[in-house]
Amino acid sequence: PLFFVVGYVVSSGWDQTVVLIWPPEIPRLEDFHNIADTDPALPANVTWGQAILRRAATGTLGVDLVEAATVRTSEELETVLSTAVRGGTRWGALSGRDRATYLRQSALVLERQRADLLEVMAAETGKLLEQGDPEVSEAIDFANYYATMAEELDVVDGASHRAVTLTVVTPPWNFPIAIPAGSTLAALAAGSAVVVKPAPQARRCGSLLIDALWQAGVPRDVLQVIHVEESVLGRQLVSDPRVDRLILTGGYETAELFRSFRHDLPLLAETSGKNAIVVTPSADIDLAVRHIVQSAFGHAGQKCSAASLVILVGSVGSSTRFRNQLLDAVSSLAVGSPMDARSQMGPLIDPAAGKLLTVLTTLDPGETWVIEPRQLDSDGRMWSPGVKEGVAAGSRFHLTEYFGPVLGLMTAASLEQAIDLQNQVDYGLTAGLQSLDPEEVRQWLGRVEAGNLYVNRGTTGAIVRRQPFGGWKRSTVGTGAKAGGPNYLIGLSDWETSPSRSTTEISPALQSLLAAARDAELPALEFLERSLRSDAAAWAEEFSVGRDVSDLAVERNVLRYRPTPVMVRVSTGSTVTELVRVVAAGVLACSPLRVSCGVELPPAIAAAVARQGIMVVTEAEATWLARLQLLADQRVRLVGGAGSDVLAAVDGRPGIAVFANPVTESGRVELLPFLREQAISITAHRFGNPENRFDNVL
Repeated sequence: PLFFVVGYVVSSGWDQTVVLIWPPEIPRLEDFHNIADTDPALPANVTWGQAILRRAATGTLGVDLVEAATVRTSEELETVLSTAVRGGTRWGALSGRDRATYLRQSALVLERQRADLLEVMAAETGKLLEQGDPEVSEAIDFANYYATMAEELDVVDGASHRAVTLTVVTPPWNFPIAIPAGSTLAALAAGSAVVVKPAPQARRCGSLLIDALWQAGVPRDVLQVIHVEESVLGRQLVSDPRVDRLILTGGYETAELFRSFRHDLPLLAETSGKNAIVVTPSADIDLAVRHIVQSAFGHAGQKCSAASLVILVGSVGSSTRFRNQLLDAVSSLAVGSPMDARSQMGPLIDPAAGKLLTVLTTLDPGETWVIEPRQLDSDGRMWSPGVKEGVAAGSRFHLTEYFGPVLGLMTAASLEQAIDLQNQVDYGLTAGLQSLDPEEVRQWLGRVEAGNLYVNRGTTGAIVRRQPFGGWKRSTVGTGAKAGGPNYLIGLSDWETSPSRSTTEISPALQSLLAAARDAELPALEFLERSLRSDAAAWAEEFSVGRDVSDLAVERNVLRYRPTPVMVRVSTGSTVTELVRVVAAGVLACSPLRVSCGVELPPAIAAAVARQGIMVVTEAEATWLARLQLLADQRVRLVGGAGSDVLAAVDGRPGIAVFANPVTESGRVELLPFLREQAISITAHRFGNPENRFDNVL
């Protein structure tokens, strides 16, 4: 954990001191490398870790920081918010390159404080060292990666970046360092002031993290951490109209609650997950069991990406070998205190209660315990892991997220049926497959509905850039993109149009729309043509093919984009040229489009849109809003009009995602509403030996 820095000191302009690394070269994105976790095989690191656990047992690190950041009155909260607004105005005026300097310095300070962060995670949230150490690495990766992405905001083709003033971050307790670090550093990279409200169970962790960023030079008026009670002051924070973005990581119910406080809240949320691993007869049973146990019981099953379901296909459902190996692996897990380095599974964050206590102690009809969980302490935080079989399709355990150490076994007659069961849940965060058959992998990748797909590995442990993280369906809320991916800062920013510089040839699919615009003699044809060239460039460079930017020999990590349905609404007062520009982006992305128009379309445009198979309805605003209330979860791209009006009309329903930025020439910005990101990670080795059997499944 030791390293040395050579640097020099500069002033930040906010009476802070920043140490810059020498030489002060700005890394390029292709130079980004994920930092290594601490190697537990080295004797020096064993001694280092033991010292951390001794301190964690009795230490009070971070307690004073919590007290200093506790806000008890409405007046104190107002001071925090008004200070952040003032600081955010100045911070947003910096270039992305300038902001990146602070983030890279933050990475160095976080590495220097790795031991302190691990100590507080163990003491406050029960994180084992082997679970906490990758969190610190992830926080460091976020700092370095988002620094580079901040620089890219300065040079987006066809759009000018406009920083929002204030972002509020409400992170969870289950990743008390990595998730608040990622959200906070991303918002800072995008030019926003940030107010962080850590989860009550992780106040020391959150306070220590923010203190590290202050030590790195991030100004205190730009970045603040507060601890408030959850009812009156919490609601005041969330509902304040000065909040330009709110980043939530938590349950879907929390997203609904926040939107009930403020219907038009610009909410970007990673929410719930009910994640399953499919095991086919072609799987390596030894490795499948290892990955299942790791995914189900790491951090006592309290990860949003944890696999709480295993779907056994065909003969695996009756395999004595699979059953015995799974039961042996689960029953041999050492459950104990995080202060004991021998522990393999730690405690729950709180005593089991509510639906979690129910699932730990009762069975639904048809279910039986294969391994029954047992309470191991007096207060209900320490439980042994449980495994149940006989979970029925459509049952409570099949469809409900529980966030604890219980694994359910289901059976399916075929891979096709297993995928149907996997897709049946409302959520789509992570999904796993254990199979050595390339055709089965290809079939599964083509149908499964989740944001992060894992083949022959665990479903947890996404790494920055390598596996950008975020879900589909009710696992995501708002207009955001995957955390740790190339598009995350775009959703945290506002955009204005600027002339595109692209000279890429316009796609043949869009030439007819451009020709129709000329026939209709629409204004601003130069704007339209530049936009379509920018779309073509962005499509070719980023969106049209899966890309493995990490390029590891033993693992394929591909980020790809899938078309998604979108409702385009053109408000009265908008131009038909803007409509054609937005529709063209949707057509290029192969998105199933519907268009609601508050303006009459020229015949040439109406005919050209109809030839693309797009249904157009001309209707008043009130009629459209009434119809939108009856639709299921929906992405909406507004051309004119206010997103706040749409969200108010649907009572803030989290399933309605409204993209309301002014129309720009940028393909990098305008294609995103029509696409869903999907990160795929495939193990590409057998026992350390690289192999290529899955090279052609994508």
